[in-house]
Amino acid sequence: MFKKILIANRGEIACRVMKTARKMGIKTVAVYSDADRDALHVKMADEAVYIGASPAAQSYIVIDKIMQAVHQTGAEAVHPGYGFLSENRNFAAALEAAGVVFIGPPSPAIEAMGDKITSKKIAQQANVSTVPGHMGLIADADEAAAISAQIGYPVMIKASAGGGGKGMRIAWNDAEAREGFQSSKNEAAASFGDDRIFIEKFVTQPRHIEIQVLADKHGNIVYLHERECSIQRRNQKVIEEAPSPFLDEATRRAMGEQACALARAVGYTSAGTVEFIVDGARNFYFLEMNTRLQVEHPVTELITGVDLVEQMIRVAYGAPLPFAQSDLKINGWAMESRLYAEDPYRNFLPSIGRLTRYRPPVEGATASGGIVRNDTGVFEGGEISMFYDPMIAKLCTWAPTRTQAITEMRIALDTFEVEGIGHNLPFVGAVMDHPRFQSGNITTAFIAEEYPDGFQGAHLPDDILRQIAASAAAMHRVAEIRRTKISGTLNNHTRRVGDDWVVSLQGQSFAVTVQADPEGSTIHFDKDTALRVTSDWTPGQPLARLSVNGSPVVIKTSKIPMGFRMRLRGADLKVHVQTPRQKQLSGLMLEKLPPDTSKFLLCPMPGLIAKIMVSEGDEVQEGQALATVEAMKMENILKAERRGVVKKITTSAGSSLKVDEVIMEFE
Repeated sequence: MFKKILIANRGEIACRVMKTARKMGIKTVAVYSDADRDALHVKMADEAVYIGASPAAQSYIVIDKIMQAVHQTGAEAVHPGYGFLSENRNFAAALEAAGVVFIGPPSPAIEAMGDKITSKKIAQQANVSTVPGHMGLIADADEAAAISAQIGYPVMIKASAGGGGKGMRIAWNDAEAREGFQSSKNEAAASFGDDRIFIEKFVTQPRHIEIQVLADKHGNIVYLHERECSIQRRNQKVIEEAPSPFLDEATRRAMGEQACALARAVGYTSAGTVEFIVDGARNFYFLEMNTRLQVEHPVTELITGVDLVEQMIRVAYGAPLPFAQSDLKINGWAMESRLYAEDPYRNFLPSIGRLTRYRPPVEGATASGGIVRNDTGVFEGGEISMFYDPMIAKLCTWAPTRTQAITEMRIALDTFEVEGIGHNLPFVGAVMDHPRFQSGNITTAFIAEEYPDGFQGAHLPDDILRQIAASAAAMHRVAEIRRTKISGTLNNHTRRVGDDWVVSLQGQSFAVTVQADPEGSTIHFDKDTALRVTSDWTPGQPLARLSVNGSPVVIKTSKIPMGFRMRLRGADLKVHVQTPRQKQLSGLMLEKLPPDTSKFLLCPMPGLIAKIMVSEGDEVQEGQALATVEAMKMENILKAERRGVVKKITTSAGSSLKVDEVIMEFE
């Protein structure tokens, strides 16, 4: 077996590969840029080599710099992770020429399948059903619009070398086709060093289901069942699960066999993923093949018991697969939630900064028989950079059934503490509770259909609100007892904590009576309704673990005047616990109004101003593009919300701005 491998990547996937390499007794080499000097993957590796400036185009995707690191450390093999150089034929060929093993497929297979245009042509030649589209290269935006109109809107504009949602746009008309073509081209060049674009029909109401394949150098190819990846936002996967709640065994087998046949046709070895679009009648269409490890591979590992990274390393070394297709069964259900450094309350715009608190749930077996796994590349006190992908962790749960896996995920999400940056934990928590998601009736349009106006926090049902109100009342009593004891020590007089309170949250108020005993509290809402609350929470703890009528409730909590800020199940609540008289008086208080910013274009995220499209004195129309901001490898076009005249432009292209800094002012 290899004695030393280099991981040509960063973040959570680099850490993930290192964990398996360590288990196999293989030493690891990390590479890092300026932004990653103190990164977790650098700390985990046995050796680390500096490869350049923070932008990936000056470090992680520069083949010569990776090759220098390989030669400098004497690494025998390179694992590329995903993204960056993982599907770069020239990189694989350079390693092969240098006598270094590429832990992935042969370079001809990468060229054949990693290129989305070529892979579709091969799939058509192999009689694989494909989505209608234009496979040739596209010269400019006008040609993109003409081709799109010929295919029929809506269309998907995609980077040929793309992946991870980068370089992808949906266009519904000629104008969007032109704009999307240029943005996709720019993103593709920045992310992959390849700006080729192709266009295909966008199938409405589709499911995105992919097949994991694994092939060795001895002619053995197997599929490790499917992953459902339909919960997507901006063509980027957010929640994945395995298996799919939609497929039957016959469709699963047909998709798996077709995926293996396609892999065999191009001489594929290592792990790879064949992606399909599946319609409501379970007709499936080849979409593309990713010639690398997928981000969502942990859910496959959880239902099969196969360590895909280990098998990739063993296959690269020349070992045969240790199992046959008949050995690969589906055991239970697995969920994955991607933790992104994106603010869901600001239309999921990127967020950067320091992780002032980062406490993932404990990994391993849970009290209820499930499993929690968290693949991450960050740590408390670390910085989230603007230069790379916004995903900072992948939280996974496993349980015997889908319903149980969702319950395990809900508790794990509520347990996950992240402070210092905007993040999407509230959003994925809300999805777990959504009736449509729980039913399995999902498509790639789920987020657009269910959250058309963005995400403003979950609106919790009455039964959950009562659980929170009961928890808040019990916690408030504990805090009041502590406060009165301290006060009594100072003035030799301890006052009694009252029993009657009014708990207000999410626009509702509950009058409750707290009946306490040494084991907990019984919260009476009326003569017919009472909830039993037990907990070992003490004031000041940011995470409250409670039992309400025997059901586990986990709340991220902090103190506010006359109550708590409580976060759980996708909701961020101000929960006030007051005496009846305090509640009466608080209703007379005036509400503070936010400042008027309607005459300003504010930078919606920390980022780089790539372009200013207007000048001072210009009259702009509603929907007109005003500026482009780059952050985390994505271009964001800012448009006018209404008609107006540009009074003043306060920045210029190339400037780095903080969130809410003024870009321009209108008359």
